[in-house]
Amino acid sequence: MGDKVKFEAEFVVKSSPKLLYTYISTPSGLSQWFADNVNSRGEKFTFIWESSEEKAVLLSKKMNQYIRFKWNEDEEEEYYFEFKIQIDDITKDVSLIITDFAEEDELDEAKLLWESQVADLHSILGG
Repeated sequence: MGDKVKFEAEFVVKSSPKLLYTYISTPSGLSQWFADNVNSRGEKFTFIWESSEEKAVLLSKKMNQYIRFKWNEDEEEEYYFEFKIQIDDITKDVSLIITDFAEEDELDEAKLLWESQVADLHSILGG
């Protein structure tokens, strides 16, 4: 397995930061757009899709600003995925910035996957 490449994707969302934070930080919120089901026990999260299950640990979070997870199978500490809420000072637009890592040859696929996931989030938020 080669080195992974860090990438960011930014999506404008029609939501208050507080509401958006519930969708990126709680099992019930994440279950509505990110995975079919999400369970948590403290800092340990289990993300379930049709026939697969992935475990992640919560690395850090700040209320209404960001949350960062690390997949359990990623031994390297520098690999994580993060949801960050950013508010434009001038327009007051709310953006969701996703930071993730992918193999170089899987970068386009990873970005498309996030676009698809966030499309589901948009439909839930009515945006």
